[in-house]
Amino acid sequence: MARDRSSTRRRAGVLAAALSALALTGAHAPPTEASTPRTGLPRGHDVSSHQKRVDWRSARAKGARFAYVKATESTTYRNPYFTGQYDGARRAGLIRGAYHFALPDRSSGAAQAAYFVRHGGDWRADGVTLPPALDIEYNPYDKHHKCYGLSRRRLVRWVRSFSDEVRRETGRRPVIYTTTNWWTACTGDSRAFSADHALWIASHGSADPGRLPGGWRYWTFWQHGTKGRLPGDQDLFDGSSARLRTFARGH
Repeated sequence: MARDRSSTRRRAGVLAAALSALALTGAHAPPTEASTPRTGLPRGHDVSSHQKRVDWRSARAKGARFAYVKATESTTYRNPYFTGQYDGARRAGLIRGAYHFALPDRSSGAAQAAYFVRHGGDWRADGVTLPPALDIEYNPYDKHHKCYGLSRRRLVRWVRSFSDEVRRETGRRPVIYTTTNWWTACTGDSRAFSADHALWIASHGSADPGRLPGGWRYWTFWQHGTKGRLPGDQDLFDGSSARLRTFARGH
């Protein structure tokens, strides 16, 4: 989604519930022309330090029902606006969660997961906290090493290490945010996560998310644009508002 320490932003995202994860995500149908921003699906947005002090009540009035807030990056950075953004979203009545921007060439998946959980990425089954999310996408710091200089096998192991640590510390698997292109190029289109990780797909400028990566048959969240009525990136949840709350609770 965003690297906070530069004016340049990169995106990627794919979040879909695999067939075996449907009960968790509330997703119930493959993406079709009906699963577009025009259908009345719950709207949300994701923000980072770029948005600074978000007017959450205004966002709620404009239709926001959920939000993801960037908490951390690698093991050295925490969004300085995180607490205000995260708590502000909740005070305005939004279901909110935290995400981590992965830099797999800096440290292990387990180390970054532990840092994330300690600095905002925890989860509670309270119905208003979304599961932790992993933002893994093109390397924003080195365009010549879009896969962070790691082999496909090593990147898959890195994601698994991150996921295992998040589950150990919070009780939930993280949502995976990525793009189809990045996931295919850098993990070999690994299907190792589609059975037990919800997918947050980033796909902009079209009526539907298009082909999903890694064996995912359904998306749970769709980042469909970078500009819109809400601050930050524009997202949808593939289900009803009631199912969004059920997903937040972990059922």
